[in-house]
Amino acid sequence: MTTIATDPMLTLAELAALDEPFAAETAELFASVRDHDFTTLAARCDDDFGIIDIDPEGGSQVIRDRAGWEAWFHGLFGQLDAMGAATDTLVSRYEAVDWGTTGMGVVDFTQLLTLGGLTGRFHCIVTIVWKRDGDRWVEARWHASLLSTELPEGFGQP
Repeated sequence: MTTIATDPMLTLAELAALDEPFAAETAELFASVRDHDFTTLAARCDDDFGIIDIDPEGGSQVIRDRAGWEAWFHGLFGQLDAMGAATDTLVSRYEAVDWGTTGMGVVDFTQLLTLGGLTGRFHCIVTIVWKRDGDRWVEARWHASLLSTELPEGFGQP
């Protein structure tokens, strides 16, 4: 297993450049969300077992099928666009293991949400199960948890 703890945190471009299992694929997932690129995200995700994602209130969003997955991301991207919000991701720890036809990654990351000129930091951890699909890796399961938040005064208020 590969473990990389970083200080300072890695940008998505730096994560993608690592010669580690699933690093480029993981960076692509995060960048697709940042860019609201549903097409790239959908092509990289199979989600055989659904996903557990973090909802806008900091709770858990349980999604069990592809239709629910598509509705979740279309809704999320629409909500962020309507709010004029921008997101980005910084990685503080990356662990991965490649078992040949499956693998797993665990990523400690900070999700940045900029809204009205203020940036909130949401410290999270995600476990990603990967599976080989032909000559490429796709996400088979995503399970994210919110660990803590850092919100500047006035964040999210009109």
